[in-house]
Amino acid sequence: MNKIWLIMRREFLNRVQKKSFLIATILLPLIFPLLMAILVYAAIEQKKHASKDIVYYVDDSNKFVPDTTKYIFRKFTGSIDEAKKVFQHDESHGLLYVPNFDLSNPQGITLYTKVNPSPNELGDLEGMLENQVKELKMIKFNINQKLLDSIKTDISIRTINISEEGHEETSDSKVLFGIGMACGIMMYIFIFVYGAQIMQGVIEEKTSKVVEVIVSSVKPFQLMMGKIMGLASVGLLQFLIWIILITTLSSVVLGFFGLEMPQQQMMNEMNQQYPDAQVQNQGMLEVMKLISEIPFGYLIFNFLFYFLGGYLLYGALFAAVGSAVDSPAEAQQFMFPITIPMLIAYFGLFTFILDDPHGSISIWLSIIPFTSPIAMMGRIGFGVPTWQLILSMLSLIGGFIFTTWVAGRIYRVGILMHGTKINYKVMAKWFMMKA
Repeated sequence: MNKIWLIMRREFLNRVQKKSFLIATILLPLIFPLLMAILVYAAIEQKKHASKDIVYYVDDSNKFVPDTTKYIFRKFTGSIDEAKKVFQHDESHGLLYVPNFDLSNPQGITLYTKVNPSPNELGDLEGMLENQVKELKMIKFNINQKLLDSIKTDISIRTINISEEGHEETSDSKVLFGIGMACGIMMYIFIFVYGAQIMQGVIEEKTSKVVEVIVSSVKPFQLMMGKIMGLASVGLLQFLIWIILITTLSSVVLGFFGLEMPQQQMMNEMNQQYPDAQVQNQGMLEVMKLISEIPFGYLIFNFLFYFLGGYLLYGALFAAVGSAVDSPAEAQQFMFPITIPMLIAYFGLFTFILDDPHGSISIWLSIIPFTSPIAMMGRIGFGVPTWQLILSMLSLIGGFIFTTWVAGRIYRVGILMHGTKINYKVMAKWFMMKA
């Protein structure tokens, strides 16, 4: 165990003391807020200096009333055929044709453009026309807008979870959906990125002959475990630094441009929605209560556990592949089978887990060790029964032990092999080989 610790310490210090680690750890959190600042500044400047596009229109219905919020509308007094001929040699953005239509079934409205319009542009025009048709229908049926507004009622269902002990906790499906999606995506990215780093590190040591010196004093299995654990600690340190720096710098950037973090925006929207002070305070209290009841400690603990478990499980497999090949190009054919379970979990996150976190497929994906790190983090915010969480954790530990045993048997032979044409048959032979 002492030798594993020494190798782990060596890997950790060797990575942390590199300039590349410091640049990646410090520069990436700086790049993210910088890109945000550039995009926000560009958006503000574009909005400030943007000019409205000109849209000509032919109105055969005599019902169209242009809304100049988004575009400058200019009426063409001739026929649509004449308008199209003029439009071909014109610099305007588009030509809108409004035929004489039936209010109950408005058909034939056409937009002529020289380039394909964006969905937002088309949506703006459709929304404007829909509002006008709606107003015409209200006039036709003598319906008052204030009466419609008074009839409209917004209903918000409050959800409360009741535990077996009778304890009640407020929950919000949108918040839980966001937590599950964010945790699942981060788990996929970190396991894949740091697992690939293990493989790259093993290949570098193997090709540089350093490993032949190291294995003279330690067993190959100890070397593999020390390398995996060392890189896992590097990943956790880098992850924590990124979270702190990105959160802090993003807040500074948004504050500089007079913008607000999502939490503050939510508060301001609630203040506008409920101008009454008593209702406003009640709404703010409900939001604060909802935030306070999010089990951040529980989420962080499980994220760290599944990150380490998934990283160690896949890291052992990546290390086995790295020990068997002599270059990253040779490793590509063996990486895809390893990443298939992760891809299944990633796509399952959006197909099954976030849509139905308590369904049978979601449960099985969160228990099978090869998919549980991503799947369980997608489910964790929705409340997972204790027995399922314990079974998932035990399965992940068992899966890590199994993959480490399999990878260790391949690693002990492959790390000292050079110039051998590698395929699955050769790797199986190494696995069956006695010590």
